[in-house]
Amino acid sequence: LCDVPSMIRGSDPVDGGNLLMTIEEKMEYVKKEPQGEKFLRPFMMGKDFIDRKPRWCFWLVDASPADLKACPRLMKRIANIRDFRLKSTKTATQQLADTPTLFGEIRECTTEYIAIPKVSSENRRYIPIDYLNPEILAGDKLFQMPNASLYHFGVLTSNVHMAWMRAVCGRLEMRYRYSNTIVYNNFPWCTPTDAQKAAIEQTAHGILDARSLFPDSSLADLYDEAAMPPALRKAHRANDKAVLAAYNLPADITESACVAELFARYRKMTAGEGE
Repeated sequence: LCDVPSMIRGSDPVDGGNLLMTIEEKMEYVKKEPQGEKFLRPFMMGKDFIDRKPRWCFWLVDASPADLKACPRLMKRIANIRDFRLKSTKTATQQLADTPTLFGEIRECTTEYIAIPKVSSENRRYIPIDYLNPEILAGDKLFQMPNASLYHFGVLTSNVHMAWMRAVCGRLEMRYRYSNTIVYNNFPWCTPTDAQKAAIEQTAHGILDARSLFPDSSLADLYDEAAMPPALRKAHRANDKAVLAAYNLPADITESACVAELFARYRKMTAGEGE
């Protein structure tokens, strides 16, 4: 709907669990087959991201056959992946058996990116959103937004975007089910002045600074409504205020009124489509 960076799903292993490992499994593997450690990279699905507990995965893009053959335990996993895919009832998955060393769907970010979990608790006011470095591979339960600025981060983590998300997103049980199509692609972004954009960038930085005060806390800890640190809550309120100002909305607007304004903007932006 607006001129903003694309948001894409993470990579999907389609591997029967053979490309992924917990930290404990990774340590055990490296102990027995150290030559295979160079193929391992941190990997996150939505819960891993919120809990800040990455798993590990074998990333074998461009791996040489000679190096792979030197890792018999890894080769066993690759054989298991091939068998898993061949036994699938889906033709597309069966075809992936020809490339058992690769993820079924590869969407790798080569620069720092914003990550948003696909599923998040309805008890949080803000979906936990954060930047990840490109070494961390996002799974298909994470959305990736490469080339995103602090301004984009500030708007996405604001209560304006959260209000829109709560109004239009799907649900898994009662949990929020974010989507890059229904929620993100249809979100009516504001058109801030340079000063308003700078203000959002500043308050977005304030949120990251507030989080950095608690390096041992996961995003689940930080965004628990009862345990949320006052410094982080204050930073989010400042960011909410800055984003509302960019939308020319009052700081004390109710969520329902905010949603009504966003839908009015959406209707205006989409007027005439299909004519």
